[in-house]
Amino acid sequence: MNYRKLGKTNFNISEIALGTWQVGGKWGSPFNDKTADELINTAIDNGVNFIDTADVYENGLSETAVGRVVRSRSERIYVATKCGRHINPHINEGYQPKVLQKFVEDSLKRMGLETLDLIQLHCPPNQVFYRPEIFELFDRLKDQGKILNLGVSVEKVEEGLKAIEYSNVTTVQIIFNLFRQRPSELFFKEAQKNDIGIIARVPLASGLLTGKFDAKTTFGEQDHRNFNREGAAFDKGETFSGINYELGLKAVEELKSLFPEATNLAPIALQWILSFNEISCIIPGASKQSHVLSNLSLYDLPKLTPEKITAMNAIYEQYIKPQVHQLW
Repeated sequence: MNYRKLGKTNFNISEIALGTWQVGGKWGSPFNDKTADELINTAIDNGVNFIDTADVYENGLSETAVGRVVRSRSERIYVATKCGRHINPHINEGYQPKVLQKFVEDSLKRMGLETLDLIQLHCPPNQVFYRPEIFELFDRLKDQGKILNLGVSVEKVEEGLKAIEYSNVTTVQIIFNLFRQRPSELFFKEAQKNDIGIIARVPLASGLLTGKFDAKTTFGEQDHRNFNREGAAFDKGETFSGINYELGLKAVEELKSLFPEATNLAPIALQWILSFNEISCIIPGASKQSHVLSNLSLYDLPKLTPEKITAMNAIYEQYIKPQVHQLW
């Protein structure tokens, strides 16, 4: 495992971390504590020391599992969670300091922790980024010893740029992968100037970049890859990075032709992300142990050559960029 600095938090974290949206099993299946514990322990056993969760993941069960495992380990594990998506309807007016403070306190209770290493606003409505009183709350929570750092998870580059104007924002979690390249332009430059840790989320475009899907692949009724392709439930950029599924499959076929020896494109897609020095870590998800090990297998591969990276980018330029580049 390699480690990178998480911006001005000064945490030295594993460049491959663990995202826990589906840590208890597949979307739509009942949460399985045994599966969750196995996944988290496997990640830590292999050098992962940064775990990202959220209060809405399985309605708190993901946080509970993360806390349970972290408390059982002797290693220093950095825990990041998120708050805000429990607000219903999820609108600007629902964001109030006392509401967010209660979310933070509830997360601490669920995880059995005294302090959160990182709390992140969870893709709040755009107007929230223009309300200093929301960001000031987290200075008070830091003074109270409830959090060490504040970050944000965003949908759009513009939101990330606005967030880092607040001096207490230390990290930005943003969708970044081979099929979502816009953040590497202006945002990466500004984040680096401000010593912001960049956490790459949805790194495999909801599994599309594993190369395991085809036109016949089906997804469960409760799986967002089934019901959210057009943004019916939340921002469609969260699902397949907002790319038309059939177009994505065409682009993946081109990617496969670049790596004919690869039976799994996931570690190659993760390598591409890590070729950017501005990235602090990647948080691929996993619903079974083999997914964790697949993500970590990138260390068994030869390093991507500049020629391969150029060829991968050419696929983006041809298939993906005209459709989605300016949307997020």
